[in-house]
Amino acid sequence: MARDIIRTEPATDDIEGERKCNHPKIQRANLPRECIRKFFPKRKCFTFDCPIYDKKLLTCLQNVQESQLEPEFKSQTDNFCSYIFSDAKPKVLSGGIMVNGNRLGKLLETYVKTISSGDIPCLENAVLSLAQIENSAAVQKAAEHYVALMALKVNFPTETLQDLLSLHTLCEKEALSIFMKHSFKDENQKFQKELVQILETKKDGFIRQNEEISTKNCQTQLEHLSQSLRQAISKGTFSVSEGYNLYKKKKEEIINNYLQVPRKGLKADEVLQKFLQSLAVTEDSILQTDQALTEQEKALQAEQFKREAAEKEMLLLKQQQVEIQQNMEAQQRTFEENIIQLKRKMEEERNKILEEQNMMLDAKLKEQKKLLEEGFHEKGEEMKRQMENLQKEMREAESKKSSWWSSALDVFSTGLMSILPGTGKLIGLGLNALSRIFK
Repeated sequence: MARDIIRTEPATDDIEGERKCNHPKIQRANLPRECIRKFFPKRKCFTFDCPIYDKKLLTCLQNVQESQLEPEFKSQTDNFCSYIFSDAKPKVLSGGIMVNGNRLGKLLETYVKTISSGDIPCLENAVLSLAQIENSAAVQKAAEHYVALMALKVNFPTETLQDLLSLHTLCEKEALSIFMKHSFKDENQKFQKELVQILETKKDGFIRQNEEISTKNCQTQLEHLSQSLRQAISKGTFSVSEGYNLYKKKKEEIINNYLQVPRKGLKADEVLQKFLQSLAVTEDSILQTDQALTEQEKALQAEQFKREAAEKEMLLLKQQQVEIQQNMEAQQRTFEENIIQLKRKMEEERNKILEEQNMMLDAKLKEQKKLLEEGFHEKGEEMKRQMENLQKEMREAESKKSSWWSSALDVFSTGLMSILPGTGKLIGLGLNALSRIFK
């Protein structure tokens, strides 16, 4: 605020002391004071003398050495810096959102661009633009952390799908925590839903990678173990009496050796089943050429082969069903973790807003008292009406707390279910219980 530095009272007292007069000149002088008192409930004002009285140096002040500055100006700046470092609190936006250096820089950049373009500057629009940037960065930061953590912890191939999903759940939880820490004003949880979608895609990628590595490893092992069998088939080793029994013995040897191979991964049974299916035609040919076997024995052997194949097919189907169930349960945990962390964040933001409103109410009460003491009764009554409106808004917000949370939960849950389709059945059963818990 521009101020006559010849006056001797402190700058803060000068702001507080309005002049009682209806003269237009006095009213114009009071207007800046009223605005500062209205928009800055807690304030500390400083004035500065001219930094240097040499007019030539004053035109290029950025090149002036500190030793050339006026002692009084340096003393005033020291007092200002001391107050900032020891007493001033961090800047916060509505809702208690702390403004660090990066955020302040982006806010100022947006604000200045708006003014330069000829538009009317609006802090709310600048904050929304900042939220878009910060929330996008929070999504990227959380996703990158998830990928890095998964890459660090997972050791492909895992023996079961559940092993991989357990790691996913752990890494997903940390990623969500990082997003919650760095995001703000995420209207309708747009960016949180985007993060959930990204993490689901990343999870599916890890699952595919796990399956591909397992499949490749198992195929390589069977290729190596069956090399002697294929050579014997090519030489006609089994096209003799009792050749089928020799073939079966060799095949069982390959299977047993394969089962002893460690860390085959979750595709071990599926790859083995496909390998055995690839030998079916050859096996049937060996069986038919084995003249030592009776027709009845051949039929029994063939039936036994079909039964074993059916059993292996059934086991594979059961395994696939278990994996589907495990994936659905992992998505259920994803849903619940998102709801828990969202509720925690919304309650924290709500508490900060209430705390901010209480501070505003306390400041307005002090202002009203001061206005009445100074004789500004009309302004005091106006301040009283503002306080009553603020108290009414606070009561209405508190009374709508339960329905507000239920509505937010329903909207977010619906959005998550479209992202996590496998959770539909499980979430449908548990949604009512979650609603009762979070009211």
